[in-house]
Amino acid sequence: MTAAALLFGALAAGSVQAQDFDADATINIGSLYEPQNLDNTAGAGQGINEAFNSNVYEALFQLNDDGTVKPVLAKDYTVSDDGLTYTFTLQPGVAFHSGDPLTAKDVKFSIERVTSAESKSSRKNSLKSIAAIETPDDATVVIKLSARSISLPYNLSYVWIVNDTATDLTATEDGTGPYQLEDWRRGSSLALARFDSYWGTKPSSADVVFQYFTEATALNNALLTGSVDIITSVQSPDSLAQFKDNPDFTVSEGQSTTKLLLAYNDRVAPFDNIKVRKALARAVDDQKLLNAVWGDYGTSIGSMVPPTDPWYIDLTKTDAYDPESAKALLAEAGYPDGFTFTIDTPNYDPHPIAAQFLQTELAKVGVTVNINVITANEWYSKIYKAHDFQATLQEHVNHRDIVFYGNPDFYWGYNNPKVVDLIQQAEASANTDEQTEKLKEANRIIAEDAASNWIYLYPQIVVSAKSVTGYPLNGLNSQFFVSGIKKAD
Repeated sequence: MTAAALLFGALAAGSVQAQDFDADATINIGSLYEPQNLDNTAGAGQGINEAFNSNVYEALFQLNDDGTVKPVLAKDYTVSDDGLTYTFTLQPGVAFHSGDPLTAKDVKFSIERVTSAESKSSRKNSLKSIAAIETPDDATVVIKLSARSISLPYNLSYVWIVNDTATDLTATEDGTGPYQLEDWRRGSSLALARFDSYWGTKPSSADVVFQYFTEATALNNALLTGSVDIITSVQSPDSLAQFKDNPDFTVSEGQSTTKLLLAYNDRVAPFDNIKVRKALARAVDDQKLLNAVWGDYGTSIGSMVPPTDPWYIDLTKTDAYDPESAKALLAEAGYPDGFTFTIDTPNYDPHPIAAQFLQTELAKVGVTVNINVITANEWYSKIYKAHDFQATLQEHVNHRDIVFYGNPDFYWGYNNPKVVDLIQQAEASANTDEQTEKLKEANRIIAEDAASNWIYLYPQIVVSAKSVTGYPLNGLNSQFFVSGIKKAD
C-alpha cells in the first residue's frame, strides 16, 4: 500500500564522512521565527515547527524533505477494503523524554488534542472524518472514519505524539524525538540537548541552539562572525553576495512551499464582491514586487498551489496585471472612485515593504490603503482568531494547503460551496489520480474567484558555514530536521 504522498526531486546538503565530524558539537542555527509558545495546537506560529517537528516531537508519520511521507512511530499499518478503518502498530521500545514508554493511549490522547474544540491547529479540519479511536492494546491504534480520507497518513504527520500525562505544553515538552528541550530564553534562544535514550538513529551532534533575530541584517552578521552556523532561510537576495563568493560558506537553494499573499476577509464588504477582488489582483504587478524583494529568486504564482504539488496548474495569467481592466471592474462593482481599506501586516520583513508596494500600486486605480503594522502575536489574536480585519499580508508555509479554502470558518472566510464539495470529494477519493483531478478543478475555481491575491512563492535558500553539512534544504511547512547535521572537527 502506498501512503498518500507527494514526490518531487529531492535536494540534499552534502555530508562529510563519519570520522570527520564532531559528535559532541553544538550546532547554532539562526532564525527569524521564534515560537510564540511550545505547543503546536496553541497558536505557536511557524517557529515551533522549525524547532520541534521531528526534532523534539515525532508523529506516526513524517513529511520528509523530499515531500514523501514515511512511517515513524507507526511501525506499519493496514487499511480496510472500504477505506474507513486504519490499524496502526507502534514502534516498540520508544520512550518519552520523561522516561515513560510510548503506548497507544498516548497516540489517542495526541490526536484528540488536535481535534478538540480548544485546539488552534490549522489542520484540525483535515482530521474531522475521524469518528473513533480505539486502543485494543498498548501497541495498537485503530482509527475509524466517517468517510474515506486518502490523506490520513499525511494529515497524521501534523499530529505530534505527546505523553498523555503531559499538562502545560506551552512552556514544556515531553516528546519522543532525538533531542529534548534544555532551555528556552524567550526573545533570545531555544536550546535542545541530545536525548541519550532515543529509540532511533543517534543524532550527529550533542546540542542544537536556535538563536532568534528580529531582522535579517543581524542574522546575516551572526553567520559572518561565527555566532551561528546556519541560516535556515535567507530573507533577502541582497545578503547573498557576502556569502556566495566566500569559500568559508555554502549557499544552497531548495524548493519552498512558502507563499506570500494578500488575504482578504471575504465575509465583509467590499471583499465579498468577486469583481473587487479580481480588480485588486489585476491592479498589482506581482512580478515587479517579487523582483524588488528577491531579484532573480522566487517564483510568480497564480494560486495557493505551488509547482511541487500534484494538482498544480499554471494560473499566473488569471487576473494578470492590467490596471485599466482593474479600474473597469471596480466601476462595475460600484466603486468607480475606488474605496479605502486597511492592510494589517506583521512587523517583520518583507511584509511592511510589500504593504507599501501594494499601497502604491492600488493608489493608481483609486484605492486608498492604510497600513497597520502589528506583531505576530497580535496577528494571531486579531486576524486568525477574531477575524477582525479587512485584509492582511501573511506568508503561508504549509504544504498542500489548498484545503484551507474548503473551510468556510478559516480566517479569510472564503466560502464557495462548489470548492467545499470538491475538496471533500478529493479527500474521499479511492486513488491519487481522482484526488488530483478534483483538486485541480478546485484550484481553478479558487483562482477565478480571486479568493486571495497570491503574490509570490518564496525561494528557499539555506546558507551555512562550510564546516557544517547534512541539513535539509526544502522548506516544507518551515520544518528543519537537525539530527543529521554535522560539524567538522
